[in-house]
Amino acid sequence: MNQPKKQEGPTLNTLDSVDEDVEIETIDDGESTISKPYDPTQIRVDPKSFSLRNVLDMIDDEDLDLAPDFQRMRVWTIQQKSRLIESILLRIPLPAFYFSSNTEGRMQVVDGVQRLSTIHDFVRNKAFTLQHLEYLDRELGGKSFTDIERTLWAKRINTTQISVNVIDPQTPNRVKFDIFKRINTGGTPLNAQEIRHCMSGKRVRDLLKRLTALKSFDVATSGRLSGNLRMADRELALRWVAFTLLDKITDYGGDRIGTLEDLLNVTTERVDLDETINLEVLIDRFDHAMTLAHALFGRHTFRKWMVGENYRYPLNKALFEAWGVPLSQINSESVLIQKKEYIQKAFRNLCSEDTFFISSISAGTGDPKKVAYRFGKINEIIQSAVL
Repeated sequence: MNQPKKQEGPTLNTLDSVDEDVEIETIDDGESTISKPYDPTQIRVDPKSFSLRNVLDMIDDEDLDLAPDFQRMRVWTIQQKSRLIESILLRIPLPAFYFSSNTEGRMQVVDGVQRLSTIHDFVRNKAFTLQHLEYLDRELGGKSFTDIERTLWAKRINTTQISVNVIDPQTPNRVKFDIFKRINTGGTPLNAQEIRHCMSGKRVRDLLKRLTALKSFDVATSGRLSGNLRMADRELALRWVAFTLLDKITDYGGDRIGTLEDLLNVTTERVDLDETINLEVLIDRFDHAMTLAHALFGRHTFRKWMVGENYRYPLNKALFEAWGVPLSQINSESVLIQKKEYIQKAFRNLCSEDTFFISSISAGTGDPKKVAYRFGKINEIIQSAVL
């Protein structure tokens, strides 16, 4: 038996300095290039100028969606927030914002969520006072918007003009996604799931929020993703939803869904628009899968587990999909739990001896052949256990 060399401290996807407890194995999904280039004539971007007063009114009137549960806004310190307000007061031009518009005339902020959230919190919510200013500390240090509301300082904020690039609703969603990936060059760039979240509607956002708030999900992922600031938890849940909604695994990898990124984007749009998808059923099935997976694997749930070692590897996205989807369809959970030792042994053999399976959960995991292979092998284990 040729066992792969034991890894010394697998690579963790820490994402950024404020999120170092995230424990997801860094794997290559093979998403570095666009699988099917789009027609450039589909790109419709309209440069516009808005006053901050106008933008804040649109937020209050819900004509501009800030993706209210977009958690990364919490990353900003009071000093960063205060310096942003100070920049506006000093008439320092802000970088351009990017909005995505829909056919109903509403818009979503995709690039600039943290900046607009901060401005709205200061002006409309009066949520913080200005601290650690560089140039205006003597005049405005320690003051809230209430303290300057009827002064020229307030007028300066309200009349500030910002540049906004609005993506036309006729632009296909996958084109919008690619555009935002290209222009996403801020200090802490958005990852793919954060971009999807900002582009998506309330229905799919609420679904992913509810899935990741389940106690069973928290237990199955060892509590390491709770309240994740970079939405690693939402991406795992979306991956499960995406593969669950496929009629068959071979539907993945065709002309319409050529890559894993395509699948996640299409699923986001589909859940938003297709009200025939029963969200309560999805939530129940997800809850069932998480509970059953943890009953079978305990501390090794959704992780590689080699023969002859008990090291706990990081969470693995590919295993989350490959175990999570079929387990959600199992009704005879008591039979599986009785065969727990058999299932663990069969899985550990896969992780130790089957080189293509190991590759399918480690590198190029979005390749359709690898997706089909890992799903097929895990289904074989489950089916042999219930027979």
